[in-house]
Amino acid sequence: MKKLLIVIVVLAVAGLFYAFDLHLLLTLDTLKRQQEEFLRLRDQAPVMVSLVYFVAYVAVTALSLPGAVVMTLAGGGLFGLLWGFVLVSFASTVGATLAFLVSRHLLRDWVQRRFGDRLAAINEGVRKEGALYLFSLRLVPIFPFFLINILMGLTPISTWTYYWVSQVGMLAGTLVYVNAGTQLAEIDSLAGILSPGLLLSFSLLGLFPFLAKAFNGWLHRRRVYGRWPRPKRFDRNLVVIGAGAAGLVASYIAAAVKARVTLVEAEKMGGDCLNYGCVPSKALIKSAKVAHQMRNGDRYGLAAHQPGIPFGQVMARVHKVIATVEPHDSVARYSSLGVEVLKGYGRLVDPWTVEVALEEGGVRRLTSRAIVIAAGARPTVPSLPGIESSGYLTSDTMWEALRHLKEPPRRMVILGGGPIGCELAQAFARLGVGVTQVERGERLLAREDEEVSALVRAALEGDGVRVLTGHAALRCIRDEQGPAVVVAASDGEKRLNYDVLLCALGRSARLQGYGLEELGIAVERTVTTNAYLETLYPNIFAAGDVAGPYQFTHVAAHQSWYAAVNALFGQWWRFAVDYSVIPWTTFVDPEVARVGLNEGEARARGIACEVTRFSLEELDRAIADSANHGFVKVLTPPGKDKILGVTIVGEHGGELLAEFVLAMRHGLGLNKILATIHTYPTWSEAGKYAAGEWKRSHAPARLLAWLERYHAWRRG
Repeated sequence: MKKLLIVIVVLAVAGLFYAFDLHLLLTLDTLKRQQEEFLRLRDQAPVMVSLVYFVAYVAVTALSLPGAVVMTLAGGGLFGLLWGFVLVSFASTVGATLAFLVSRHLLRDWVQRRFGDRLAAINEGVRKEGALYLFSLRLVPIFPFFLINILMGLTPISTWTYYWVSQVGMLAGTLVYVNAGTQLAEIDSLAGILSPGLLLSFSLLGLFPFLAKAFNGWLHRRRVYGRWPRPKRFDRNLVVIGAGAAGLVASYIAAAVKARVTLVEAEKMGGDCLNYGCVPSKALIKSAKVAHQMRNGDRYGLAAHQPGIPFGQVMARVHKVIATVEPHDSVARYSSLGVEVLKGYGRLVDPWTVEVALEEGGVRRLTSRAIVIAAGARPTVPSLPGIESSGYLTSDTMWEALRHLKEPPRRMVILGGGPIGCELAQAFARLGVGVTQVERGERLLAREDEEVSALVRAALEGDGVRVLTGHAALRCIRDEQGPAVVVAASDGEKRLNYDVLLCALGRSARLQGYGLEELGIAVERTVTTNAYLETLYPNIFAAGDVAGPYQFTHVAAHQSWYAAVNALFGQWWRFAVDYSVIPWTTFVDPEVARVGLNEGEARARGIACEVTRFSLEELDRAIADSANHGFVKVLTPPGKDKILGVTIVGEHGGELLAEFVLAMRHGLGLNKILATIHTYPTWSEAGKYAAGEWKRSHAPARLLAWLERYHAWRRG
């Protein structure tokens, strides 16, 4: 009602303005004809005329009515340069701010709801540098000020910032027009006020804030680099520390554009993903799934069979898979691509120098124009009493520690209910290990919707995992009964004996040991970077797990493109890293795949959305594969087919997600997916059927009723 009232008032005032031909008064000819009368009134009541003029100016600008330029000239013609300048300066700013507030109150919420994702980058830019952009616009009078008022009202810039920047930014243009008004008799047209030379001067003046920004950047660089001697020449264009996913991609890109690049790795090429994470865990999960299918052969019309679990052979296969993939990330391959690979510990000596303690002995110092830190992360180990003597394993150490076991461990306790903990708990349980999974929180996979957590818990428990949520690990003990971990729950403490204790509590960025402290590069949970992945020093970048905010191999590769390109070409153009569409999959059975919002996040953020759901129980291929459990859930704005987020729970969920990731990345809606031919019978049809569910719920009921009548008429 308030918005409606404001609209009515604005329209009424504008209507009266034109109904009484007031717009005819705000012309140059009228002003010149009536100047003597206006001057007489001013001499009779200078305060009252000044007040009426001020209020009228505010009203014209606040309502975005034509005539502000003429009124500015009138300020000079009636009140002279000084007093006219003061009146116009404050009246124009107050009026502009009122127009800004009207636009914000009436339109901003609607615009942000409808176009929020497209405006995200603009909103972020305005939050950071809105004052700079506004100041530049205000300095150049060729931009329509009423349009600036309306458009800036749609952004997050604060009202106070808008006011004072407008006040200061419009001073130059106001002075020119008020001064012209003092020579009113000599003005033949409004166009003649701004000569081409004056317009050029204003345009150059509009560049001043950006030149000032560049100057501030130069000062910042001098300040942060001031205590370091800059090399006269550089050995390399780029040095990359760490040969995980981020480091490999960054060095590959640099070599591809013919830069001279050195990649430094202290441990194994391929990093966590190849050696300890993605590759070995998926190999283990596959073996576990085959064992599970053998036990449940009757689902496929076969005899159920309890498989023998030669655990050593299973682990040998895991290491064979690693060895098969290893050449893809090897020293030989990257050397053939033009990357110099040094095995050893890299350490930053100054912003341009990396000192490498070589694996074979000796030290090399390399100077480089740019450096990318891709040091990765290590498993998080809780600081429990007794943990150091507990014999615990992590996702890094367990592959080597378990490879020589002939039989599955009898008892395994896994700390952590996140993706790593859930994947390994289910896999080991399917391989005959007695698994107890301990999670401090109230549910597994806390980032997912509650129904997803419940479904995953049921799947793990169905495979024999003992799931203890709401249980916090207190301490590790070792006595005559053997090693154990003591956990606390609402019903008291519990002792959990184990043969293997596995810490699966996520990973922490590697932040020590390679010179960040000496250079003063800020760290919190990760290395602090800006939108371009620059650290404190604009030539030192961070990418991958060490930079956050996501710890996924595919995000590390994504970031490394930005880091490498900005490092090599940032002096000409920089690219802000884009996190708008980030998919991920937890490889439990059934898989949990997601991109964008889920229901819980939408509720927490107050985002209105519709939920469309397609059950995989109805998918023909899922039925044929005896895997018809799970669902596809799509979030869309009310009445729109735009995709806000997708959660898929089911077999091949990670592969099914790719279609939705592509659609979200390129702004395609559910109607486009529905109109795409999908091979029958395939799992990919699940995406099309989900789109069909949305379409069915938005069928035009009134039109269909008329069509029914039409067809009845056609039948006679």
